[in-house]
Amino acid sequence: MYLQQERICGMQNTSVSHWESIFKARPDAEHSWYQPNPEASLTMLKQCGLTTDARVIDVGAGDSKLVDELLERGYRNISVLDISATALDRTKRRLGSRGDHLHWIVSDVLDFEPQERFDAWHDRAAFHFLLTETDVRRYADLVTKAIRPGGCLVIGTFSLKGPKNCSGLEIRQYDSDQLSRVFGDSFILIQSFQDTHITPAGVHQEFVFCRFRRK
Repeated sequence: MYLQQERICGMQNTSVSHWESIFKARPDAEHSWYQPNPEASLTMLKQCGLTTDARVIDVGAGDSKLVDELLERGYRNISVLDISATALDRTKRRLGSRGDHLHWIVSDVLDFEPQERFDAWHDRAAFHFLLTETDVRRYADLVTKAIRPGGCLVIGTFSLKGPKNCSGLEIRQYDSDQLSRVFGDSFILIQSFQDTHITPAGVHQEFVFCRFRRK
């Protein structure tokens, strides 16, 4: 069993304040990104061919149900990262003792300093909030360092037909070709598909999901 660990890294105070207020304002099922079943993410991770002892990290996890589903499928070595301590505390309460052995990381993703290399990195929430080329490159460099050769990178972002804003913040839209250009130095695109997320308010949001393999 892995010891519970929680690291609080250096973070941008403005971003922290924004996301803390978002998560404190309403329950998880009222957030626009809420999914009772994160099917697209689970499909991509299944295609990675992971064993249940694989090292998996969910970046920008918030209070997503993805970690619940991974635990149900027998995965044991899971890291859960988000900028909001409130969001992670909510997930901890939901999981109860099932979450005691997980790795909980409170951090802005760009400040994250991995202490191990991962077999799979999943992000359906953080990457499309990075607006500058500098931050995008920092993220690409981070995942290159954090994922083992042959490991899996799963990215879900708003597509070119998706929203241009989320939770009061501007985002960047992508298609699979653009994501390939961002990560292509160190990763090979294996699979991509379009996915329509229906928010709790009934709004349709268009996503693109890509699965890359680390060279």
